[in-house]
Amino acid sequence: MDEQADIDMENDYWNDARAPLSSLLFVIPWIAAYEAGILILAGEQANGLRNGADFWMRSFLSEAGLGQALLLPLLVFSILLVWHVVRRYPWRVRPETLMGMLAESLLLAIVLIAVGQAHDLLFRHFQQREVPERLLLNAINGNLTRAVSFIGAGVYEEVMFRLLLVPAAFVGFRMFEFPPAWAAMMSAISTSFLFALAHHIGPSADAFNLFTFSFRAAAGIFFATVFFLRGFGITVGCHAAYDLLVGVLLASPQDAA
Repeated sequence: MDEQADIDMENDYWNDARAPLSSLLFVIPWIAAYEAGILILAGEQANGLRNGADFWMRSFLSEAGLGQALLLPLLVFSILLVWHVVRRYPWRVRPETLMGMLAESLLLAIVLIAVGQAHDLLFRHFQQREVPERLLLNAINGNLTRAVSFIGAGVYEEVMFRLLLVPAAFVGFRMFEFPPAWAAMMSAISTSFLFALAHHIGPSADAFNLFTFSFRAAAGIFFATVFFLRGFGITVGCHAAYDLLVGVLLASPQDAA
């Protein structure tokens, strides 16, 4: 009897963690930490610290005459709530589900670190030369500032490339009568290359490097897979946790400069 109850709880967690309402409650602290950090550290110069995807989406909203500061977070919340209502998910979220999502995010971030190390070894083997040690490059000084920026990347890059573009690409491929599995795979791959390319576009973009471009494309496929299988909230947590682990906790002194 107890064994069956444990199985039911595991099944509940697997499904509950994928629900949009769970994602919403899980993502709110990440967004709050990022927005508060931006205000405290940058104030009126907030745009200079904002993550690229965040800045692009805010610029688009501003061009449309919708430039209020809190509009983008409210838009994210609205998308998740509408998704929840349309799919008729139950209106319940257990605290242990949110704790499980955090643990799962950290575990997946560690898996991605291992993928990055394997990617690094592969490049060293075929190119026989040194490649950048950092898997995510940045030009921001100070651990706190870096942490805020990385949280923003975890949230708004996932909003832009996974929450918005992956479903749009999936619908597009389905319109051309691709089977669902093929449409999902092609939407994951296509948006992942856009994700990698976006880091090399704009005035503050990174110089093109095959190592970082190919890793970001692989990371994009990893995040898209997590999005399809585990939902938006864990994808955000995994991305943010990975960036914080690699860019702050595991960064070497020269990386922090």
